[in-house]
Amino acid sequence: MKKDRSIQHSFNINIKGSLFTIDQPLVMGILNLTPDSFYDGGFYSTTKNILLQTEKMIKDGVDIIDIGAMSSRPYSKELPLDEELSRIRSILPELIKNFPKTIFSIDTYRSEIAEYAIDNGISIINDITAGLKDPKILQVAKKYGVPYIAMHMQGMPQNMQIKPDYQNLIQEIMYFFSERLHMMRRIGIVDIILDVGFGFGKSQTDNFSLLKNLAIFQEFNCPILVGISRKSMIYKCLGNTPQEALNGTTALHFEALRNGANILRVHDVQEAKEVIKLYMEYQKS
Repeated sequence: MKKDRSIQHSFNINIKGSLFTIDQPLVMGILNLTPDSFYDGGFYSTTKNILLQTEKMIKDGVDIIDIGAMSSRPYSKELPLDEELSRIRSILPELIKNFPKTIFSIDTYRSEIAEYAIDNGISIINDITAGLKDPKILQVAKKYGVPYIAMHMQGMPQNMQIKPDYQNLIQEIMYFFSERLHMMRRIGIVDIILDVGFGFGKSQTDNFSLLKNLAIFQEFNCPILVGISRKSMIYKCLGNTPQEALNGTTALHFEALRNGANILRVHDVQEAKEVIKLYMEYQKS
């Protein structure tokens, strides 16, 4: 009987002029500076709490820390540019000063935020709109030569969960990435990471179909990032809350790894690292 196993591809990306190899799954820890995120909104509202959480994630073995200053949960409102920038400015210098060896990414779709963040120590851009909301952000990625995470989303956070609709989910997302990758490579962005956008303009059925078919997206020969941590596809299915969804997250993380995920974007770093360790042992069998 043929063994059920996924193929983990190896990738090299440029981080601040040095070659960074992704030869086994990585963990991206979430650091929300927002008061209204669906799980940890308001948890890290002081510099002390932010630094303590960052230190904890590093101790737990995080590979990348993703900083976000504007919530992208369903039905969230767009934050004024000045307020998003103010939140970043209030903490980024402290993070870089205290954790100079840590790889940080910036979760934003605004070119002004991305440029400020990179100028002040950020290494990766994480854009939920894949450059569609603010095309100038692609020029920022090109200018600084930083890795760029492009996510698929139908609509915007304000309306994305109002009856998301696809004729052919996988085919449409494949076409979306094909078009965006062609455009990004044409302007000179080299290191591109793909995020299929679980929960961003997707129904419950869509989310599980994406997870089941995740390996298809390896066709683009880019690292695949998966962000399912404590999301509604888990807690609505289980009939609980984001606070109670860690066990379900862990179960689906293993399936994501089995289907080719290279990066897990998570709230719970230690648990994700343990899943990866078990998965790597599973792969040896």
